[in-house]
Amino acid sequence: MTRILIIEDETTIAQLERDYFELNGFVVDLCHTGNEGVQRALQEDYSLIIIDLQLPGMDGFELCRRIREAKEVPILIVSAKKEEIDKIRAFNLGADDYVTKPFSPSELVARAKAHLTRYERLLGKQKPSAQDEIHIRGLFIDRASRRVFVRNKEVAITNREFDLLAFLASNPNRVFGKEDLFERIWGLDSSGDIATVTVHVRKLREKLEVDPSNPQYIETVWGAGYRFTV
Repeated sequence: MTRILIIEDETTIAQLERDYFELNGFVVDLCHTGNEGVQRALQEDYSLIIIDLQLPGMDGFELCRRIREAKEVPILIVSAKKEEIDKIRAFNLGADDYVTKPFSPSELVARAKAHLTRYERLLGKQKPSAQDEIHIRGLFIDRASRRVFVRNKEVAITNREFDLLAFLASNPNRVFGKEDLFERIWGLDSSGDIATVTVHVRKLREKLEVDPSNPQYIETVWGAGYRFTV
């Protein structure tokens, strides 16, 4: 059975989330403070973690950062904070999704399942692509081992960054809108928040480009989206 951790200080919401996940066959652990949550998240094995941002003790942003630094596990933020800056900050710290309160418990479960399916695919249950290696102007992408090298130096990137980079590099000189990239890479419908696409492109540029402000790989096509240039 799939075991998940919910870190939420509002008891009613925490119990509602737990009930819906348990009805869908999940094993659920609850924490009500950030300090307790980070301890459980780092010491035990969970398939997915749900975090509220406004927690007593350690807030959700710091909690997300610390978990992401130590583990590659889907992290979903569920928060009453609706400002775009909060969403961008959460994505920057490694969150995979952001759901605002009030929310549909059924949608939350559906999103969680989508992320779990994607992570399982990334762990090797997906059929290998015919194009396992991509070489472009000093950039080497090894799809089989999920490793990236720039000018013969390996670059550490997250699973989501790798997916985005590999997809764009496999479709060179083609423009993809943010909504399209969100749907293809995140595996959710395009009604979700696409701010994470911009965040991940910026992170990739910082890691791959000599001058991130003048990108040579992933270019912005104003009003249209992004293009990997060869």
